[in-house]
Amino acid sequence: MAPAAADHNKRLNTLEGAPDPFPVLGEEAPVRARDARDALNTDSHSDFPSLVSSTPAAQLPPKSAWGADSGPRIKANVRSQPTVSDSFTLSAIVLPTTKDGKPVSLGEVMKQVMSKFKVKIEASANQKARQTTFHMKAESEKDLEKAKRHLLSFLSPVVTLTVLAPVSTIGFVIGPKGATLKQIRDQFGVRVDVPRKETSTSNGTFHETSSGPASPSVEVDAEEEPTLPITIIGPQPLALEARDMITSIVSARSSRVTQRVKDIPSHVLPFVTVLRSHFLQAAQGGDIQLTLNAEREVVANGDREAVIRVVEAIKATVQSYKTALNHLKLSLPKRQHRLLAGKAQEDIFVKSKCSVIVPDAEDPSEEVTVYGRQEDLSSGLGTVMEMANSQYIHVFPLPGPIALSRQLLTYITRINYSETLNARHPDASVFIPSAATATEASVLNVDIVGEKSVVDAVVRQMSELLGKLIGATKEVPIDWLSHEVIKVKNAEKLERFHEVDNVQVFFPPESTQQSSVLLVYDPFSPRASPSPVEKEKHLDEVSQALLEMAKEVADIKTEVLPIEKRWHKALIGKDGNILDFIIGEDRALLVKFGVEAGDPSTEDVVWLRGIRSDVDSAVQKIYRVVEDAKEDAIASSYFTEFEIDKEFVGRIVGIQGVNINKLREQFNVRVDVSDEVEDKEKEFSKRKKSATQKAKLKITGRKENADEAKKRILTQVEKLADETTETLKIPTQYHASLIGQNGKYVVRLEDNYDVKINFPRQSGDNGEGKRELKADEVVIRGGKKGVALAKNELLEALDFEKETNNTLKFLVPGRAIARILGRGGATINEIKDETGAQLDIERSTEDKTADAYVTARGTKDAINAAKTAILAIVEEVPEEASEILYIEQKYHRSIIGPGGQGLKDLIIRCGGPSDHKLQAGLVKFPRQGDISDEVRLRGEPGIVGKLKDELENKVSVLRDRIVVAVEIPAAQHRNIIGRGGQHLNDLQNRHDVQIQLPGSRGYGQVGEPSNASEVKSADPGDVVKVSGSRSACEAAISDMKSHIKGPVIDGPTAVVSVPLMYHDAALQQGALFRTLRSLGVQVEQSIQRNRPTFPTQPPQSVNFNARIDAEGAPEADWQVKPNYQCAEEGSSEWTLKAIDAASLERAQSEIQVAIEQAKDKTHIGFLTLPDRSVFPRLVGTKGSNITRLRNETGTDITVGRENNTIVIVGPESAIEAAKEAILSQVMASRAGRR
Repeated sequence: MAPAAADHNKRLNTLEGAPDPFPVLGEEAPVRARDARDALNTDSHSDFPSLVSSTPAAQLPPKSAWGADSGPRIKANVRSQPTVSDSFTLSAIVLPTTKDGKPVSLGEVMKQVMSKFKVKIEASANQKARQTTFHMKAESEKDLEKAKRHLLSFLSPVVTLTVLAPVSTIGFVIGPKGATLKQIRDQFGVRVDVPRKETSTSNGTFHETSSGPASPSVEVDAEEEPTLPITIIGPQPLALEARDMITSIVSARSSRVTQRVKDIPSHVLPFVTVLRSHFLQAAQGGDIQLTLNAEREVVANGDREAVIRVVEAIKATVQSYKTALNHLKLSLPKRQHRLLAGKAQEDIFVKSKCSVIVPDAEDPSEEVTVYGRQEDLSSGLGTVMEMANSQYIHVFPLPGPIALSRQLLTYITRINYSETLNARHPDASVFIPSAATATEASVLNVDIVGEKSVVDAVVRQMSELLGKLIGATKEVPIDWLSHEVIKVKNAEKLERFHEVDNVQVFFPPESTQQSSVLLVYDPFSPRASPSPVEKEKHLDEVSQALLEMAKEVADIKTEVLPIEKRWHKALIGKDGNILDFIIGEDRALLVKFGVEAGDPSTEDVVWLRGIRSDVDSAVQKIYRVVEDAKEDAIASSYFTEFEIDKEFVGRIVGIQGVNINKLREQFNVRVDVSDEVEDKEKEFSKRKKSATQKAKLKITGRKENADEAKKRILTQVEKLADETTETLKIPTQYHASLIGQNGKYVVRLEDNYDVKINFPRQSGDNGEGKRELKADEVVIRGGKKGVALAKNELLEALDFEKETNNTLKFLVPGRAIARILGRGGATINEIKDETGAQLDIERSTEDKTADAYVTARGTKDAINAAKTAILAIVEEVPEEASEILYIEQKYHRSIIGPGGQGLKDLIIRCGGPSDHKLQAGLVKFPRQGDISDEVRLRGEPGIVGKLKDELENKVSVLRDRIVVAVEIPAAQHRNIIGRGGQHLNDLQNRHDVQIQLPGSRGYGQVGEPSNASEVKSADPGDVVKVSGSRSACEAAISDMKSHIKGPVIDGPTAVVSVPLMYHDAALQQGALFRTLRSLGVQVEQSIQRNRPTFPTQPPQSVNFNARIDAEGAPEADWQVKPNYQCAEEGSSEWTLKAIDAASLERAQSEIQVAIEQAKDKTHIGFLTLPDRSVFPRLVGTKGSNITRLRNETGTDITVGRENNTIVIVGPESAIEAAKEAILSQVMASRAGRR
């Protein structure tokens, strides 16, 4: 009689998870007939058929499924005629159970599948054969496939299969963003776990563990890369198909292998490496890479078949050369062996097709062996001899007895002196004896290879060093066991030996176990003394100090403790704090763990060395720490499990596990979260949509810590269960008021009601995932009661704000803004006080005349009253028009006129006001220093229109004007100007021209005259410039000449010699000529200077691009140069014609005084300021300030008219004083403006 379903289930559950005591090795064993108690054959397609659907024509009917001896069949109600069918037979059925452990009947399983997938299922049981056959019909292939897979998942045992996949294929199994892995899980309904790459095994076999037998293993080349186990858990037939799919992916991606040909003989290796192209041809087009390792092995990596062919070709080649090569031996001095190593061996093989083998440097043998084919050996021998004698080799013996030689060798080895020599002399190679040679040889030689001149330079440098080292070394015998302890305990003292005594201490490597410490008096130190007595003194002092240190640690003990590796972490502690406690404050104890202790056979050791008392104390501490760790491990094995609603898992864990990690660190516990529910349990649950899914938490650690962590989690869950979210619609304009200054109001609500309130600007933290809040949304989250109270208070505040915080925005013209604001804001403040409204004017920072918006906030009555008051002011301001003209800067001064008179007259002519205060703002020219041609007009439309037309006409005339020069004796200029300039103004107005006399402010700015060549020989002081239309200029010149009085005919004359080098300084910018003219004296010069007396201004050394008010901005550029260095030699004869003898005598006196003063003007200074804004104040009214500075300092000061430079001429001390006086006035002027 067949066993009951419950018993059968119980037996399977007992066997599930147990390892197979007799795993299959190699090929799969044939299946024998067994009774019902045998385990299932998972590879049997009769027990577990393929999930690929078959049509009735292709599927043969089961032998006895529908016969008379079959059991009763279960029929399902058919609602429509099926069109697709399939049949399969199961040898054993594992029926599922409910949560309370009761088995579910086969009929219930079939009924649920039929109702879910709209299929018809009939089953027939063969009790004798212990088989059940299922026949399924459905309307579509898709429904049939899903139903079949679902039925098999219910009736099959759950197994665990493992596929070991190479590390490089894991990415293909997972797929882009896990797509392939998700497809496998969804398609077969199984669980697939892919571990991290740290978990790998050394082979590539597949493993299976289940309630059934294991599948056969597959042998894989052990040379392949490490593998990772991929675990598949699910119903047996579905898990098998999932495994097959993963295996196919792995197989498709693991066709590349790596193999090595090892231990190729040294003399054969050159013959093999030159055949690389031949080996690549053996790959027959396969993808392969060949590399040569230093261990005399060739590594082939690539397609499997290609790698196998190439490796076989290499092995055959190596074997053939082993038998085909002959050899010759010759004896060469050991020093010449160096010329036959490294690249020289490659050169020898290229030239002679022979390889050469030289013994190691430590090998005393001088025998060299040449390998090659018989016909190539003679050529190879000649090439070896040629190479051995190709360079000069100098053998430099280290001086002294062998003990001293070894000390010198130790020193130059420890300081890497050979590398220093090679770096300083790159054409030479320096070879020092190895440590093995030094212990056995009686004479130690340093070999130097290279050109003779270079070698000689190296020898000189070596000799110089060794000469300094004579008497500068000493060995101190100290037990090698105490070396490390001395170094650790006395690290600072050892450093001070070099600082105080200039002695370096070299302990031998611990691996040599040498009990001698080398002391060297540092020859490279600038403090080194050449005196042997001084060297010996310092070496003795350090030697005594070292021996004292050795006495202190004489009782050295080494202890090796058998401590398992798992306790090493506990001994080290977090950030090494436990290890610091074990070592102690002196830190004179050496501790090593595992393989660092020197025993590679085990890692379960702790090694200690130090003073005996310290070691004994540390041993006790170590055992105590280990015992505590063991007790803590036992105490930490406690765990508690509980369930929470699955919806709270994400909040409990936190973003990237931040919350759960905080618990782990705080209580030192392990928290595992499992939110997976078994498929069968989900399928046979009550299927209530409202039912809450659970997640299981397991906390492991000390009992008190685990219980406290559980309590914290459950408390948080309770809060989350009570949590609710409210979204309020609040217009954006009220947000700022509701939030309060620095969030004050919102913070108070959050604290009072334990809630979180998020406004749109905080959407990144609003708890709504990635969804950002809309502009008018406010979210309140927290406990239900707190959210309700916070919501009510927030809405009450909103109602208050709506009543008292109304907003009204309206536009006002730019012309009225000044009137609205009032002087110092008086008008707008008055409106605020009277209406109680808050007013803000949004003015443009670029255009102050542009229209602006006024925003009024407050109650409805307040904002309406404020708007009415402002619009009333706007009505009072007349209509304005504005225009922008583009007029070149060179015409601005002509339009504005002296003192602005021209512009004032222009405005009056156009009907504008005569009051200069009312004229302000009608016409705005660019400020001085601004590089702009923009002229703005703003005012009443009629006046603006007339101004525009007048300015355009004025500019048109100015653009057509010319500049004409006329020679008028300087003595007659006074007649042209007239009393108070009246005559000059009449001339200009009458002829509509501008007349510039030498020395006037606009003389240099009016430009070069069109007839400059005509007045080239004239005295510059006599040249008058007239600008205007051609006809007007001609008329004005004719008018001026009519007022010129005749020259002086009678009167005394005299000749004065003026040195050309003092010419410019004596003229004092034309002041001397003006003085002479005032005396009634005319001057005629015999010759004019050809080059200037004063040097030109050098380039500026300061960059003025930075803002003047910026921190660190330069104040000025000051440069001084000596005068008369390149001045013209010779003198000019001045002929003086005077009206009387007294005037002539006075003129001669003025000239002599000017020449004497010029001699004192030895230097010239160029003071360049960032801009010209301070020049008007610096010059003063009618030049009063600059005149005062000239008189006080005794210098000539010229303020530039076209640049930012002030030129100061005089004695060096005087020009420095003038510079300081000017800068102090500049700083005072800027401070006043701020």
